[in-house]
Amino acid sequence: MAKRTVPLTDAGIGELSNDKPVIYRITTDGGRNNYAGTAKRGRVQERLREHLPSGPSPIPGTKVQIEQMPNIKDARAKEARVIKRTQPPYNKQGK
Repeated sequence: MAKRTVPLTDAGIGELSNDKPVIYRITTDGGRNNYAGTAKRGRVQERLREHLPSGPSPIPGTKVQIEQMPNIKDARAKEARVIKRTQPPYNKQGK
């Protein structure tokens, strides 16, 4: 499925598509994965804005990479694999 990387800013998030569920990764300048999550179709931009510094669940990072998935079940399965493999510091461990 389609992948895209944009700055973790309101403008960057606004460029992303909302038409499919996604798995997203919030990364640092050096490419380290700080957080991995999923967003349902129609809620991608809203969910990512929650992680901006002014949002209710801020996550430090400079870029967000999304990968569109065919359904939310596949997105959640891939999220679990990514978290297990990369152990992002801002994900709750044992999820």
